[in-house]
Amino acid sequence: MNEYGMKSDSASLEALGLQHVANAYWNLSPAELVEETILLEQGVLTDTGALAVDTGKFTGRSPKDKFIVCDEKTENAVWWGDINIKFDPAKFDKLYDRVCAYLGGKDIYIRDSFACADPEFRLNVRVINETPWQNLFANNLFLRPNEDEIMSIVPDWTIIAAPGFMADPKIDGTRQANFAIINFTKKIILIGGTAYTGEIKKGIFSVLNFVLPHEKKVLSMHCSANIGKDNDTAIFFGLSGTGKTTLSADPERSLIGDDEHGWSDKSVFNFEGGCYAKCVSLTQEKEPQIYDAIKFGALLENIEFHEGTTRVDFENITKTENTRVAYPIEFIQNSVTPSIGDIPKNIFFLTADAFGVLPPISKLNAGQAMYHFISGYTAKVAGTEVGITEPQTTFSACFGKAFLPLHPTKYAELLGKKLKENKVNVWLVNTGWSGGSYGVGSRIKLSYTRAIITAALNGELDKVHFDTLPIFGLEMPKACPHVPAEILNPRNTWADKNAYDAKANQLAAAFVKNFEQYAEFANDEILSAAPKVAENA
Repeated sequence: MNEYGMKSDSASLEALGLQHVANAYWNLSPAELVEETILLEQGVLTDTGALAVDTGKFTGRSPKDKFIVCDEKTENAVWWGDINIKFDPAKFDKLYDRVCAYLGGKDIYIRDSFACADPEFRLNVRVINETPWQNLFANNLFLRPNEDEIMSIVPDWTIIAAPGFMADPKIDGTRQANFAIINFTKKIILIGGTAYTGEIKKGIFSVLNFVLPHEKKVLSMHCSANIGKDNDTAIFFGLSGTGKTTLSADPERSLIGDDEHGWSDKSVFNFEGGCYAKCVSLTQEKEPQIYDAIKFGALLENIEFHEGTTRVDFENITKTENTRVAYPIEFIQNSVTPSIGDIPKNIFFLTADAFGVLPPISKLNAGQAMYHFISGYTAKVAGTEVGITEPQTTFSACFGKAFLPLHPTKYAELLGKKLKENKVNVWLVNTGWSGGSYGVGSRIKLSYTRAIITAALNGELDKVHFDTLPIFGLEMPKACPHVPAEILNPRNTWADKNAYDAKANQLAAAFVKNFEQYAEFANDEILSAAPKVAENA
């Protein structure tokens, strides 16, 4: 028996083609899943009680092996290309049967759960796993039904994850042995050949990125969100390294969620019931909330221990830089339950501009907000990836290009509509460099960025005058409490003003070139917000 009592639904398994499995374990408690994992020698407990596992060959997602079944429902709706790769429906059916046959005679672990904290948009999600620790991940990341709900759930979507099944590309139509395939007509996500749990999480995120904007007119967002004492909701967009997790973890505000949200006509709501946080170089001083969440019930992936102990060495990235921990959102002390907030008052686009061109903060009009949302800009610096020796521009549409089944302009236009209807402030915040590019200038102090965010949230920037940044046309405040006025205009921080102008023009040209792939579908308001590259610069 488990904490809810045993739920066994042989008819459901038969309908899925899984009637020949050895044992089906339904909705085991976290403690039972941890025990199963240890008994199967698939994981160990750390000194804080968290379960540590290795995901094997794959320690991250494999975007080139993510497919969408191309059929009547998706053919003319999905943004096909290198992000959304077509998969033949007949090939899917055959591969599905092969996965079910592979699971025959094996134990499986089944979890019934929800996605979307707002009941109006809730999806019932059934996750079927080959390993107990992947089922623990599903428990931690999806919303957990109560005792009554779990006995009556009828799944809207089913995820089957069989990491031990290896596809044969010649037979199955995959690129290689691993795959993650979404079938919107059959409402199935099929995953094989990889044990990386992020494929489960991002599979449902991709589903919601199609269903909510396309069918419900709800904006799906790759962002974090928090709420203040006056019930004012703030949203933080940003790619890796921009400070999204750090800046949304505010002791004065409560966490709605750290990664995936929807924006309806009434609310901002979390898609998930947990967090999947990066662990590299984690310390209690830098990220106390995440550090303290690594306890019994949490799942650590691909970490190393200090020699001879079960104490995690967060600096050790022998297996991967993408070390992770998955835990229920309740492990964060100041999280909101349920994970829902009001319509946002402030939205922050975070960018770590390693070229030192963008202001520490600027206010965007609706057209600029849509343009910068589609652009999704940040910059990688030397040392972050092999081969990078100087700053490189990075653009990811809507700050989550890899998970967008629809064309980016669809999300941007929905964003623009909501901004105008609700009079939301949108801020572009540079958490990167000032006084010169990386190697010459210095990184903007975190204390200044926090002060800037606080001033925007408190309405203090509504009372100051603004200047306009040439080329980009961005409105910059001339003053901000607890921040030196001289850093608010980035050009003023450069010793060589001509060098700044040249670098600004270079970055503007990169924006324009990146946007060429979206321009055909963008409206005039979006196009007019592009930076103006100076001729003969």
